[in-house]
Amino acid sequence: MAGLLTPGGDPLLAVRFTVPDLTETFVRRPRLVGRLAEGVQGPLTLVNGPAGAGKTLLVAHWISTMDRPGDVAWLTVEHEDTGPGIFWTYVLESLRRHGAVVPDDIGSPSSPGDVDHSLLTRLAAWLSERADPVILVLDEFDRVGASAEVADELQFVLRHAGGGLRLVIVSRTEPQLPLHRYRAAGAVAEVRGADLAFVPGETAALLSRHDIRLSDDGARSLTEWTGGWAAGLRLCILAAQNVDDPDTFIKNFEAGQSTLADFLLAEVLEAQSDETQELLLRSSILEQIHPDLANALTGRDDAEPILAGLQHANAFVEAIGHSWYRLHPLFAEILRVHLRVRHPGMEPELHRRAARWLSDAGLLAEALPHAAGAGEWELAAGRFVDELAIGQLLTGLDAERLDGLFAAMPPDAAGPAACLVRAARELVRHDVVRGLDFLRRAGENLTDEGADTAALRLSHALLRVFAARLTGSADRAREAAEDMTAAELSLPAERLEQHPELRALMLTDLGSAQLWAGQFDAARTSLSAAAQVDDGPSTAYPRHESLSRLALIDFVCGRPGRAESHARAAVAEAERSGLPPAARTGVAQLVMAAVAVDRDDLAAAQTHLDQATASSTASHDPVATAGLGLLRSRMLLAKGHPKEALRVLQELKRPPHGVEPSPWVSERAALVMAAAHLALGDPLAAMEVLVEEGATGPEAAAAAARARLATGDREAARALLDELSTEPDDGPGIAVRVLLARAQTADALGDDSTAQRLVARALRLARPEHLRRPFVEAGPWLRTFVRRRPVLAQGHEWLPVMAAVRGTGPAPRPEHTPVIEPLSDREQEVLERLSQMMSRDEIAADLHLSVNTVKTHLKSVYRKLAATRRGEAVRRARDLHLL
Repeated sequence: MAGLLTPGGDPLLAVRFTVPDLTETFVRRPRLVGRLAEGVQGPLTLVNGPAGAGKTLLVAHWISTMDRPGDVAWLTVEHEDTGPGIFWTYVLESLRRHGAVVPDDIGSPSSPGDVDHSLLTRLAAWLSERADPVILVLDEFDRVGASAEVADELQFVLRHAGGGLRLVIVSRTEPQLPLHRYRAAGAVAEVRGADLAFVPGETAALLSRHDIRLSDDGARSLTEWTGGWAAGLRLCILAAQNVDDPDTFIKNFEAGQSTLADFLLAEVLEAQSDETQELLLRSSILEQIHPDLANALTGRDDAEPILAGLQHANAFVEAIGHSWYRLHPLFAEILRVHLRVRHPGMEPELHRRAARWLSDAGLLAEALPHAAGAGEWELAAGRFVDELAIGQLLTGLDAERLDGLFAAMPPDAAGPAACLVRAARELVRHDVVRGLDFLRRAGENLTDEGADTAALRLSHALLRVFAARLTGSADRAREAAEDMTAAELSLPAERLEQHPELRALMLTDLGSAQLWAGQFDAARTSLSAAAQVDDGPSTAYPRHESLSRLALIDFVCGRPGRAESHARAAVAEAERSGLPPAARTGVAQLVMAAVAVDRDDLAAAQTHLDQATASSTASHDPVATAGLGLLRSRMLLAKGHPKEALRVLQELKRPPHGVEPSPWVSERAALVMAAAHLALGDPLAAMEVLVEEGATGPEAAAAAARARLATGDREAARALLDELSTEPDDGPGIAVRVLLARAQTADALGDDSTAQRLVARALRLARPEHLRRPFVEAGPWLRTFVRRRPVLAQGHEWLPVMAAVRGTGPAPRPEHTPVIEPLSDREQEVLERLSQMMSRDEIAADLHLSVNTVKTHLKSVYRKLAATRRGEAVRRARDLHLL
C-alpha cells in the first residue's frame, strides 16, 4: 500500500489500520471475548469504559480468536477526524486495507469539514448488497465524540447498510448515536466499565505474568482498591516490582494520596534509570515516538533499547509498527505535567527539535504543529514552501487545518516563505489587494535564480497565476505560468511528481484567466491539460473546476450538447471526490441552466441556478459572477420581464473593482440587452447597445439584422448578414440563430424559397440539441411564415412553436403499451444520443462512460421500450414523447 496519500497530499498513517499486538503480560479474558463474539451478530457493539480499562487490547484479543481475523477492518480514530471528510477518508481506506473491495464509484472525500451525502448513500448501498457483512472496529472513538456530524453520518450508514455492516465502537464515552433506540430494539451489545474491571482471579494472573507473587487476600485487596482498573493495576504492579514484600507494599497504600495516577507515576519514574526518566519526560510532547526522534530530544543515542524495554515490560509504551511507539495518553499527559515541574521552560526547545527532525524526515504535517509550538514560524513557513506544499493551502483535504495552523503566525514572522504563506491565505479568501501586497514583499527577495530558491520561485509564480485569474488578466497569468515552468526545471522531477496539485492548479487558473479574456482556444488547451492531471484527492477540485470551464467554453461557442456533457462530467467528478455543494465552483450548474434555457425548460434552469448559487465561491469568481448575471437576465427575458432583465445587465456592465473587462461577457450582455429592447418595441435602442459594446460576432450580426428589420431597413439587414461566412464554424447554438435571421431577412426581401430552405436547415440543426429558445425568440414572424408552409413543421413535434403554428396541440398519446418502467436520467441521455445515430463508442465517449456500461443501458432501454432494434426503440420513444 506504499505511496497512497491522504486527500491533503500526506502519506496515509498505516499504523491507524493496524490491530495492536498482544504483549507477553496480556491476560486473556474468555468471559468478555464470548460477549464480543455474540455481540457482532447484531449491528452495533459498544465497548465503553474509562482510560486504561483495557478496551483496545480486549477487542484485539477477540479478533485474534476469530477463524478469519482478516474479515475485521480496524481504524484507530484521531482528534483530526472530527472533520467528516478526514474521518470517512480513513474509514474507506480501512475497509480497503482489510480486504474489502470497495467500488471506485463510491469515491472519497475532498474537504476536511464536509462529506457529500451521496458518497454515504453509495457506501451504504454497497454494504447492504454484500453477502458477508463487514465488521468495522472504530477504536478510541471518543476522540471525535464531540462531532455530532460524524455521529449522524455514521448512524445513517449503519441504518441503511442493513445487515452488511457490523459496527464495533471502542470509546471512553458513549457515542452520539441513538443508543436508546438500539437498546429498545435489543440491537446493541455492550461491554461497559464494570464488565472490563478485573476480577481477583484475573488480577492474580496479571501479577503472575509480571513475576509477582501475591496472596489471595492481597490480590483481592488490590482488585478492590483499584476497582479492577487495568491501568491502575499495571501502575501498581510496576511500582511493586522493586519492593521486597509486595503484600506489605499493597497494604500500606493510603487513600489520602492526591490521585492514584500521580502517586504511581512517581513510583514508576523513580523505579526507572535517570536516562529512561528523561526520555519519557521529553518524549511526552510527541503524539508518536521514533527512537531517532527521541534521541534528538535527549541528545543521546540509547532510545531504541529503552523504548523496546518499556514496551516489553508493558510500562505504558506501546509499539505501533515500523519502529514507532506511543505513550498511553493518560501517562503522557501526566508526564507533561512532571516535565513542566522538573524542567520549566524546556517545552519550546523540545518542540523546536521535534519540528526539525520531523521536517528532515519528510513528515511535514507532523512537523508543523511542533514548529508552531516552538514559535518557529519562519522555520514552519520555510519548510512548508521548501516541501512544495503551498498548493495544499489552496486545495485538498488538509487546506482548512493548515490555514488554521498558520492563522496563529504573528506579524513579526519575516522572510519570503512567510510572505508567500500569508499571500496564499489572503488569495484563498479572495482579498486580492492584501494577497498581491504579500506577493510583492516575497518577490523582493527572489532575484536569485539558483536551485536554493526554486521552491520559493515556483510557489511565488503559482500564487501570481492565481492572483491573475482573480483579476482577469490572461497576460499576467501566462507570464507567471512561464516563470513557474522555469522554476520547475531547477527541481527534481520526483519532488514535483509528489505534488500534482501544483500543475493542476496552475493550468486551471491560467485557463480561467484565458477564458475570461476570450482566448477560448488557449483556455481550452490549458483546461483540458488540467482535467487530465493525475487522478487523486489533491487534484479533485482543479479537475472539477477545469471541466466546468470547458463546459462554459462549449456553450459560449454554441455547442450546448458538448457543454452539457462537460458539465455533467464536472458534477460527476465532484460527487466522486466528495466535494460538498458549497465547495464546488458553481459554473457547471450555470452551464446546465443555460442549456436548459436554450431548450426552453425554465423549470430545470431554475433548479440548476439554485444549485449554482449554493457554491460559496461563486460570488468571488469573475467567471461565475458574470455567468450568474447573464443567466438571470436571460431567464427574466424568457419569462417576459425585459425591464428587469435590463436592470440586471446594467449591474453586470460594471466588472468588480480591479478586474479587467471580459470581451465575451460584454458581447453576451449586449445580446441580451438588445433582445430586451426589441421585446420592449425599441429596435433603435437595440442597435445602439450593440454598437456601443462593439459586438461583432455572428450572433451580434443576427441580432443587429433583426433590429434593422424591425425598423423596416431590409437592405441594411441583408448587408449585415452578407458579411458573415456562408459556412460558419460556430456550433448549432449560434448557427441556428444566424439561419433564422437570414430566413427572416430573405422573407422580408420576398425570397420565399431561400427563406423556406433556411428555416428547414435551422430546424434540422436544432433538433439533435433540442434547441427551442431560438425559435421562440424569432417571434410572430416565424409562426406566420410556418403557418403558410405547414410542411416545415412536419416531424418537429419536439418544438412546441411548430405545433402551435399548425393549430394543433401536443400529439395524442398513441395507443401503444406504455413504458414498462420509467427511464433513468442516464438511460434518457443514452436514448437521445441513440436517436442522433451515434455509435456505442461515440455515446460512451460523449457521456464519459465505458462501452460496456453503454451496452448495459441500451439493453435496459430496449427492454423498457419493448423494442429489439435501434430504429424501433427511437420510433417508440417518439411515439411516447420521450424524444
